[in-house]
Amino acid sequence: MAKVEIKVPSVGESVTEVTLSSWLVEDGDYVKLDQSIAEFESDKATFEMPSEAAGIITRVANEGDDIKIGGLVAYIDTDAAAPEKPTEKIEEKKVEEKIEVITKQEENLKSEISNLQSNYATGTPSPAAKKILDEKGIDTSDVNGTGVDGRITKEDALKSIVNSQQSIEKKVEVAKETIDYRPSTADFSRSERVEKMTRMRKTISRRLVAVKNQTAMLTTFNEVDMTRIHEIRAQYKKSFEEQKGIGLGFMSFFTKACAIALQKFPAINAYIDDENIIYHDFCDISIAVSTPKGLVVPVIRNTESMSFAEIEKDIKRLALLGRDGNLTLEDMEGGTFTITNGGVFGSLMSTPIINQPQSAILGMHKIQDRPMAINGKVEIRPMMYLALSYDHRIVDGKESVGFLVMVKDLLENPEKMLFAGDPVKTLLEL
Repeated sequence: MAKVEIKVPSVGESVTEVTLSSWLVEDGDYVKLDQSIAEFESDKATFEMPSEAAGIITRVANEGDDIKIGGLVAYIDTDAAAPEKPTEKIEEKKVEEKIEVITKQEENLKSEISNLQSNYATGTPSPAAKKILDEKGIDTSDVNGTGVDGRITKEDALKSIVNSQQSIEKKVEVAKETIDYRPSTADFSRSERVEKMTRMRKTISRRLVAVKNQTAMLTTFNEVDMTRIHEIRAQYKKSFEEQKGIGLGFMSFFTKACAIALQKFPAINAYIDDENIIYHDFCDISIAVSTPKGLVVPVIRNTESMSFAEIEKDIKRLALLGRDGNLTLEDMEGGTFTITNGGVFGSLMSTPIINQPQSAILGMHKIQDRPMAINGKVEIRPMMYLALSYDHRIVDGKESVGFLVMVKDLLENPEKMLFAGDPVKTLLEL
């Protein structure tokens, strides 16, 4: 018997171990070449493993097992023949299904004929009865007609009103009797359940603790007036979508503003490597995305050279991949700066934690109308708090504040990001 060993493939230089999250085939199933047989979860992403051969599979590892890269997962008996298709049974089932459909059709036809044969007057109210029932909102189907051929008379309508009132009163009395104002024991349940942390959640936990312990993290705050962005989106969103095939959201404004500011303040776009500082002349911005399995940070690369439409399309692509659990390690590696939006969950202010080895992260928050002093007058403006957490070992206070002020200025005056005087013209052309 020829057996092929199925082992965990390499999924990246930094990944040494994965978790078998679920089997996609049963033990003893016949699997085809390249058929997905199991789903694995690494520190950063979930991936499916294809079969390297066709044959009968014998599972070795169990769901929930942590397996080293190159570790044995299953055997496949390549000498085993594919099971024969039960064609006769399939044909027999099809015949039975057709017979069932025909029988049902005959029954429906008989029912329709019976309905047609019934007297047209049955259940039909007289004009006076109809007026009474309509005023009280009573359905004719709830009234028993005692007139000729089952017609609903005025007396039937009046009787139904009395019966309806009595029924309501009875239900109220029963409800009063059955109401128990004592709290249910279920309201004070003290049950507990234990769930194993997923590999992604364990990785997130480990990295967050490492950031707090290994960096000199500090957060500076500012606020941005979103009025101008609201105006641009309200006025040009439809034209933008028609020409570019994508909606004009807030994230493209923030991503573009950060990309421009990062080039002005290179320390915020750098990271520490032992005793060296690695600077980047490109802006690969990680966008935090909440998924059913946890927070992930896929990367939009070279944002400094991208248009608004390109940024929006890439954000949408990565968000869909994250939602469906199809993000790869390549999608999430190599970011130089991170943006996270707690505002979508209603957060008014927070201190985001740096995404190592990056030196800074920008936190967006909820847009809220607030009274602001504008040119000596109080006006209601849509305001958002911004939070920049940074590694004080590499980023000084002057640089952090300067970066955040520049981002604020670009957002409040988006024309400066659009290279031309006419924002809509530039938006649509970029």
